[in-house]
Amino acid sequence: MSKFPSILTQFRSFYFQNKPENIEEAIEYFSVFGGMGWTVNMTDDLEEIIEQKVLTNYRYIHGDTTKITQSNKLHHALLSAIATGDRREHSAFKKAQTGRPEGEESIDFLVDNDLLDRDKPQAKPLDSKEEVSEKLLFTLPFMRFWFAAISPYYKSIKEGDYTEFTQAWKNTKPEFSNFIYERLVLELIKKNFEKTDPIQKIGSYWDSDNNLDILAKTKSGKVIAGAWKFSKAKAKKSELTKLKETCKAIDLPADIFIIFSKSGFSNELKNEKGESLRLYTLKNLNTLVQDLKSSDLIDNTNKMY
Repeated sequence: MSKFPSILTQFRSFYFQNKPENIEEAIEYFSVFGGMGWTVNMTDDLEEIIEQKVLTNYRYIHGDTTKITQSNKLHHALLSAIATGDRREHSAFKKAQTGRPEGEESIDFLVDNDLLDRDKPQAKPLDSKEEVSEKLLFTLPFMRFWFAAISPYYKSIKEGDYTEFTQAWKNTKPEFSNFIYERLVLELIKKNFEKTDPIQKIGSYWDSDNNLDILAKTKSGKVIAGAWKFSKAKAKKSELTKLKETCKAIDLPADIFIIFSKSGFSNELKNEKGESLRLYTLKNLNTLVQDLKSSDLIDNTNKMY
């Protein structure tokens, strides 16, 4: 288990410390600076803060990061592959152009040194012989940002040329926060069930053919299956149909369906809402930062740069 607090604990600390205007802004900035304990002026443009705090201090942050990674090129290649890919171990090996034995040894090192956590599917695939690759989670959001957006362009950045980074970040930024949304949606579900039927297990499901964004089991034994949608379009009834089809394909008898949509829902889907279908939107995430107090602030010893 990582020595670092959970993503929710880190997010609440970030929210208390920096006082964002809304949850969407908080998630966007937290996706970049989360876990470092830095004070961020939320009225400043995100790219301006990245340049001020990260790009101009590249050499110092790089030096501190390599103390953990031991300047190992394979460690760096795998971390960037995980930060920019689908988080599956075998995909990272392929992207980093390394064999499985060397890759697994590197992943073990990165987990042991608290840069990564392991993420396993919440149920076994129908085909018991199928080997499902586990996924990997960054323990600190900033480290994910570093290896996704900074480390791959180190040559130009260390020379003070930010052109390559700027272009790449322009393409990456629109969906970069989705990972944090995913983690917080899981926390939202746990919170919403804690008083009635606490969640015992929660995460995702995947195999070679199917993917289920949310799979959970409550104390009473109820199975929850869910999906998230982060696009600007409202979620339609087809999302529910697709979710039910996935459950059927993996032989999962779900008791409750959950859909999170950042942009809301069509009226047709809203009409389906009930005990067996729960719909969550962006505003529901606000419950995760209610009743913040000084004790939520993590006493962080990271350098401020």
